[in-house]
Order: sequence, then structure tokens, then C-alpha cells
Amino acid sequence: MLDTLLADRGTAMALAALLGLLVGSFLNVVILRLPPRLFWAWRRDARELLELPADPSPAPPGLVLTRSACPHCGHRLAWYENLPLLSWLALRGRCRACKAPISRQYPIVEALTALVFAAVVWRFGTGLEAAGALVFSGLLLALSGIDWRTRYLPDTLTYPLLWLGLLASLATLYITPAQAIVGALVGYLSLWTVYWGFKLATGKEGMGHGDFKLLAALGAWCGVSAILPIVLLSSLVGAIIGGLGLALQGRDRATPIPFGPFLAIAGWIWFLFGSELMALYWALMLPGGAPP
Repeated sequence: MLDTLLADRGTAMALAALLGLLVGSFLNVVILRLPPRLFWAWRRDARELLELPADPSPAPPGLVLTRSACPHCGHRLAWYENLPLLSWLALRGRCRACKAPISRQYPIVEALTALVFAAVVWRFGTGLEAAGALVFSGLLLALSGIDWRTRYLPDTLTYPLLWLGLLASLATLYITPAQAIVGALVGYLSLWTVYWGFKLATGKEGMGHGDFKLLAALGAWCGVSAILPIVLLSSLVGAIIGGLGLALQGRDRATPIPFGPFLAIAGWIWFLFGSELMALYWALMLPGGAPP
């Protein structure tokens, strides 16, 4: 039965979108709860190392077992208030108990994850390649959301993304092990070099260390030949989205914005459509010809 459904691309994409809604709901939890838990654990460990009294504040909510609640009044959400996208629409974006507005992040992340998952199945089908691409996409979405909110890319997500890319290369799902290893190395060192060059020239930090690791992970999934296109594409995406965001918020260009989401967007686009984009580039550069 399932094999028959997945054999039809339209049905498979619809099922992938449904899965994306469910995964997107969990990604919202990760985006909102993982940073506070990490920060709390670091403070706890620092106090222990410095032999200070333990912090009496309770640990932030966990990622899995703690039920979702309204951040304004603490109302615990029933199952029918926690349906991806549908509940937000039914409640008209407000808490059922206190009528406080519910962040638009919830439906945006859920809908975006559904679209991304459907695109992955459209591109890769329903096999092992698609499974790996779904994991890749989900981690990029979580990292983008966290960096956008906190300007921080946690190692707890970037390192698994890197190692999974290297692991996928062992099965040659997308690229060879050699391409993945060199891609990870060049991805890390390229932004590391830019970081130190900028810091030595200006005395300021132009980006965070998490950006190095994220580009290394993208290199492990896409290969060394994708590093330059991803950097160039992320700069273009950043100029468009970042500039538009600053304009809508009435802020000047001196306002710092995270680079991680733009790297993630560019990496995802290249991962899915890199060969088509390269073919388009050569068609524009050499009309009627072929790349060297």
C-alpha cells in the first residue's frame, strides 16, 4: 500500500509535506528551547568549575518530554491546540486562554519545512538519497532559526551535520569521500581565513566561529567545488533578505545580522539544484558552447 502511494510523485510530495509539518513543529521546539538549555548548562558548569554555589534557577524546558505552553500565561496546550499550522490558523494566532498573540514563527517554520520536504522528494524521489536530504534540510532549518534568533550556531547541531555528510559520502550517496573530506576542510579554512584577515585589518569580528563549521558541513555534503558558489550565493541571498529585513525594521546597514541562515539557504539550494545552476551559468557565459 505504502509503496503504491510513494510510486506516484504527487502523492509522495504530499506525504513529504505532511511529514514536514510534523517535523517543523518539533523544529520550533528545538529553535526555542535548545539555546536556553545550552546557556543554562554552561552557566552551571562554569559555576562548578569556579567552585561557586549552584545556581538555584530551574533548568529550562526539555526538548521532548515537556509539554508546550503559552509563554505569557503558562497555559498547557491540549493536543488539538498543537496541530501544526492548523491550530495557529484556528486560534487566529492567539492563545486560547489569555488571548495573547502567538509568534508567527510557528506557522512559518512549519509551512517552510513542509515546502522544503516536498521539494526534496520532488528532487530525489523516495529512496535513501531523499532520506539523507530530509535530515540535511531539517538540520539546516533548525540552525537557521536558532542563528536568526540568537546569532549563535550550536555545535550540537553543526557537528552532527558535518559527520552525517561525511558518513553519507562513504555510501557515495551524493559525492565521494575524498570530495566530502576536502570540501569540509576547504569550507572551514576559507571562512576562517576571511575571519582572521578581517579581524587583523579592522580589530573587529566579522562573523562567528559557527559559520566556519557550518560551511565545513556544507562542504561535506556538497563537495569542494560547491564552496565558492555557496559563498557567492549566500552573499547574494544575504544582500536581498538582510537588506529587505533591515529596511522593514527601519534599521541601518551597521546593524549586525547573522550569516548562518544565508549560508544554509545557499547550501540547500546548491545541494538540490547545483548542477542545473551550473549548467545555466555556462549557458549564459558561453551561448551555444560548452564549459571547459
